[in-house]
Amino acid sequence: MKRRAFLKQSALTTAGTMLIPGFLKALESKKASQNGKILVIIQWSGGNDGLNTVIPFRNDVYYRERPRLAVSGTEVLPLNDELGLNPALLGLKKLYDQGFVSLINNVGYPNPDRSHFRSMDIWQTASRSDEYLSTGWLGRFLDASCAGNCQNAHLAVEVDDTLSLALKGEKIKGLALKDTEKLYRATQSPGLKFLAQQAHTHPEDDTQHYLYKTLAETVSSAAYVYEKAKTYRSRYTYPNHALGRQLKTIAEMINSGVDTRVYYTSLGGFDTHVNQKPQQDRLLTAYSEAIEVFVQDLRDNDRLKDTVIMTFSEFGRRVAQNASNGTDHGTANNVFLIHGGKAQAGIFNEMPNLSDLDEGDLKFTVDFRRIYATLLQKQLQFDPGKILGSHFELLKWG
Repeated sequence: MKRRAFLKQSALTTAGTMLIPGFLKALESKKASQNGKILVIIQWSGGNDGLNTVIPFRNDVYYRERPRLAVSGTEVLPLNDELGLNPALLGLKKLYDQGFVSLINNVGYPNPDRSHFRSMDIWQTASRSDEYLSTGWLGRFLDASCAGNCQNAHLAVEVDDTLSLALKGEKIKGLALKDTEKLYRATQSPGLKFLAQQAHTHPEDDTQHYLYKTLAETVSSAAYVYEKAKTYRSRYTYPNHALGRQLKTIAEMINSGVDTRVYYTSLGGFDTHVNQKPQQDRLLTAYSEAIEVFVQDLRDNDRLKDTVIMTFSEFGRRVAQNASNGTDHGTANNVFLIHGGKAQAGIFNEMPNLSDLDEGDLKFTVDFRRIYATLLQKQLQFDPGKILGSHFELLKWG
């Protein structure tokens, strides 16, 4: 088996943690990130209902199309005279009022696909709707950043059980972990350490040598992440749910100075075809509570100024409610960027036009790849054309 094929097929799974080989050696580097800037991505999986997240509370069409599902204008958290946040997003509203949030409406792509899996692939690979890519946009960033010297690659970590396509490059893949200590403990078994010591004993067998080398790098990399991350333990009370724990882990890694450029995590359950309101309210509350603590943690440690947090979902929902007090798969949606105030804060663009729909769905006006291009150039300081393959107009930034 060739090394490239082995890289694509192999993974080491222990104690509920998947270690994807390819960039682990880079975690040993104690050198700080090139510019100290960090990108955190939070994925809302399932297709969040954007119209009940950022609510056009003075729009008669909204209330006509959602007689049982619409949020009353007296309940919304107003952003201006036309738009307001879902009342479950109180923590996000506080951050908005402090100038830390940019709201982008009508985000999507041409010829949208309403399949969860396909639309998520499009978002994670930054492909066209008729294009199928096997690498993620952040994975290609890792490949390009490596430039033949993978020990100095910019790193990406997903705080979850498995690695998303977004972080998979051709040569380098991100690392999926849920807990830095568990990752470290999982690599300390005598058997695994013995195998890791064989890294230099089989140079004639490319596949076998690569396996042993990967094991050796995993052991040393796990030790680096654990030792580095434990230098900061958050004193903040994060909500006791999955996203709260994930963001606490990310905050501890950022505030400890772990050499990671991109963090990725997700919150699932947004496929609200039936009885949407209680389900969405619960998820938005979980997000809002966790993100408020997370931002405060970074801010008090002087790291918010270096960090941008993007929150997105693979598509929105249809404008009209369905017969089950829910909503079905739609198209364009809103995206949140949370930052230290250097980017343009507030509402970036026009509100959704509910009187000009595409067969019952919102029409997109901002291609999501414009957001990616802006984050690549302004935050990760990398040429977006090399990652996205095409030119996209950047958003206003600063």
